Amino acid sequence: MKDLRILIKRMPDGKITLQETAKIAIVTINRPAARNALTSNMWKKLAKIGKEAGSNPKNKVLILRGTIGQFTAGADIKEFCEMSLEEAEQAFVNMEEAISVYESLPIPVIAALDGPALGAGFVLSLACDIRVGTKNTRMGIPVGRLGITVGPSFMRRIVRIIGASRAKEIVYLSKIYNAEEAYQNGLLNQLIENEKLDDHILNLAETIVSNSGASLRAVKKAVAACEWKQSIPWNYVDPIDFPEGCLAFAEKRKPNF
Repeated sequence: MKDLRILIKRMPDGKITLQETAKIAIVTINRPAARNALTSNMWKKLAKIGKEAGSNPKNKVLILRGTIGQFTAGADIKEFCEMSLEEAEQAFVNMEEAISVYESLPIPVIAALDGPALGAGFVLSLACDIRVGTKNTRMGIPVGRLGITVGPSFMRRIVRIIGASRAKEIVYLSKIYNAEEAYQNGLLNQLIENEKLDDHILNLAETIVSNSGASLRAVKKAVAACEWKQSIPWNYVDPIDFPEGCLAFAEKRKPNF
């Protein structure tokens, strides 16, 4: 696995990249200047790459990661400020489609969280099977500051990990958990030193790869069959609070809800 360890440390070009080697697929979100925030087009690309990786029969595990010190701050809020309400609704549809791709992949998905996993990025991390964080990790979904209305699919992913009461708390308070809080509340499976993340993630992936592919796929299928899922029509943005939330974000002030 020597070549793979070199590969994962080499910063790939482009905003979303896919590397496939040694039965392990590595998807990297690479937009560090914007805290790896994802534009609407990037969400589409993330979904496309996830499907591509999942359809390759040689892949037995997928690693989803950001750049050093960042996972993803979620959706690009600056882009929201330039959207109509209809465009913003479609942007959330794109997010849900991308998140669902990684949640429904037939192979195990490991999220490497070095830095913030916020908003839709937080939900994206929860769609992964295993989350490994560092002391840089911060997790939360502060949508209450923006007038975004969290739908059932987003909340389901939070509820199934930390329960209904804490799920409500984290959204009601726009709470951001630090690494230790995230670990103690079960949002992180493992918490390790920052500099050990790459090696640890690859060791974890190699251990998974050594197991039966049929068994791995069966586990994901069985767990998915146990989970409650409900899909109902939903509007993701409030027509009054959302424009004010975006304007306040752009002007770097508290919103006047």
